[in-house]
Amino acid sequence: MAFAENLKAAREKKQISQYELAELVCVNQTSIARFELGQKFPNVLLGVQIAKALGTTAEQLVDGPTE
Repeated sequence: MAFAENLKAAREKKQISQYELAELVCVNQTSIARFELGQKFPNVLLGVQIAKALGTTAEQLVDGPTE
């Protein structure tokens, strides 16, 4: 469940709500909540959009930040 945890951490670091992130990537807040709970995963294109909106990369959302 690294993606779910990394997504939530990146969103909180950016200090935006699930709703705000959802608006930025044109999905509903419920989808973001499900991604963060590990119940659902975005397709590749949406994953890249989410990463850009959070100022990170899709790779970092999947693998975690590099030290």
